[in-house]
Amino acid sequence: MTSRMDFRKKLISLPRWQKQLLALFADVVMSLAAMWLAFSLRLDMDHSPSGYEWAPYGLATFLFVPFFIRLGLYRAIFRYSGASSLASIASAILLYGGILSAILFVAKFPGVPRSIGILQPILFFTLVFGSRVVASQLLVRAAPGLATVKNVLIYGAGQAGAQAYEALAMTPEYRVRGFLDDDSTKHNWRVHGRHVIDPKRAAEVVAQLGISDILIAVPSAGVERRRQIVDSLANLQVRVRTIPGILDLARGTARIDEIQELQIIDLLERAPIVTVLDRSAVGGKTVLVTGAGGSIGGELSRQILSLHPAKLVLFDHNEFSLYAIDDELRRLAPQLKVLTEIVPCLGSIRDHVRVRMLMDSHKPNLVYHAAAYKHVPLVESNPVEAATNNILGTAIVAREAERAKVERFTLISTDKAVRPTNFMGASKRLAEQIIQGLAARPGQKTVFSMVRFGNVLGSSGSVVPLFRRQIASGGPLTVTHPEVIRYFMTIPEAVGLVLQSSQMAMGGEVFVLDMGEPVKIIDLARKMIRLAGHIERTPDNPDGDIEIKIVGLRPGEKLYEELLIGNDPQRTSNPHIMMARENFISPEKLGGEIEIIRRSVELQDTALLAEVLTRTVSGFQWNGSGVVPPTSNAQSHVPENMSVFNHAEERF
Repeated sequence: MTSRMDFRKKLISLPRWQKQLLALFADVVMSLAAMWLAFSLRLDMDHSPSGYEWAPYGLATFLFVPFFIRLGLYRAIFRYSGASSLASIASAILLYGGILSAILFVAKFPGVPRSIGILQPILFFTLVFGSRVVASQLLVRAAPGLATVKNVLIYGAGQAGAQAYEALAMTPEYRVRGFLDDDSTKHNWRVHGRHVIDPKRAAEVVAQLGISDILIAVPSAGVERRRQIVDSLANLQVRVRTIPGILDLARGTARIDEIQELQIIDLLERAPIVTVLDRSAVGGKTVLVTGAGGSIGGELSRQILSLHPAKLVLFDHNEFSLYAIDDELRRLAPQLKVLTEIVPCLGSIRDHVRVRMLMDSHKPNLVYHAAAYKHVPLVESNPVEAATNNILGTAIVAREAERAKVERFTLISTDKAVRPTNFMGASKRLAEQIIQGLAARPGQKTVFSMVRFGNVLGSSGSVVPLFRRQIASGGPLTVTHPEVIRYFMTIPEAVGLVLQSSQMAMGGEVFVLDMGEPVKIIDLARKMIRLAGHIERTPDNPDGDIEIKIVGLRPGEKLYEELLIGNDPQRTSNPHIMMARENFISPEKLGGEIEIIRRSVELQDTALLAEVLTRTVSGFQWNGSGVVPPTSNAQSHVPENMSVFNHAEERF
């Protein structure tokens, strides 16, 4: 077995011209063999050529060669050809057979039946095509770098599943052993010779066939159906992945054989949130997005572009991030058939002169303020920088928007602003109060509002990409506390609700997004381990291959996040959006506190900054060395706020 494998590897490693000569030689042998078989079958005896009977053998030696070369049969990579070369082989032999038949018909060689001109090409086609398929299957297993062959099942026995099988049959890594499909009418079918199996028998089949991967090939299924499929496979201890969606295949941005990790929405224990946006609220207007190069700002820019604004101004201080989103939007615009002018602007929200110039030059109608420092542990180590960006930067952008008579200003906020236990949350709560104060000014023309939501899956620094990296490296998965929970939403979901919230605003509202039920981080980690085909290693199961390690809460973190400071939310026309009006410091008093914050920034004085935040932000405390968790414990607020949307349904 080893010597055969070594021989196949030597064949693969030969120079290309040598492999082409070998293929040509093999085809000549098969052409002669097909001619002998044709004579033997036609004459019903073992053929021994003599006299003019040698003429067809001579023609069979070289006549096919020009057609095979012209149709690229010697340019193909044999181990990736197989069934995909069927059309080329058929065309070449059809042309060759036509010429051969014509010659035999005209020449009328004595002792040579004219039917040989039909029978030989048919036999030749069978031999050539069969040899290509066999070669592809033998050589593909000897491809360099192949450690083990994975037995896989394809979920979906439709056209996409069949195409996925054809693509995977030409790769060395996978051997498709069968199909799963919940359509009971298909359970007695075979697709490419493989059984279609009831998913209820998946656990039995996985164990019986040694399945390591299940590939979901249902690109036309909706997100909710995909999530149900993923949940049904979560306990099988196999790696679950997908083929691309049908739109990606149709657009040509993905191939059927490109296996992908599960989408983030597939990991959530809820149906996806779909928001229908009013194009008229944005269409034809000038929109400014701060922090446009970030995860939230970037998605805001994409969705805003789809609403056909006249101009989209992208503002960010990170050169590469700004370049990336600008380049992406310029490639996306033709696909969306929009004529929006896209203007990338490099600069900082902390630069008052730069922000004023932007407002005066572009005169935006709408401003979405997403620029902020958001990583809790990093901000905890650099609180003065957070104050400069999140507080003073917000004050600059908001006041310049007011001066420029912007129609609507929307601040992207966070659930960490509610009774914060860290500098990041406290800085965002003070930023909210700046917006609330501006909204409360008599005769205010600009509609100021805020949208507050929890963690977004897939953003930079979020838990899902972190867990994926840790799983890929063999673990451990790091969880801060076994009881820590978070609200989760995908970036597109959150941004869609942000845009709708800003259209609802009348001025001064805090919009809170329904993030669904909170997710226990340790449960998310366990689910990702199972869906990656691994087993969690625990004291009760020491044979598992990936461990979950509890590392303790990081500075400024708390077990539970909250969405509201008060308990009086109001419903809106969208059941996923709630609205509240929360207390804030008067603009006069807040103006004085902001001046002190400016002074703390100039002096790089963390203690002075903490004093201001302690006075102005409910729940925030600092003891000179770190933030003090609330004595009431955030957990005491959780039961009511977690179910705030359910209570609201009953109350209103």
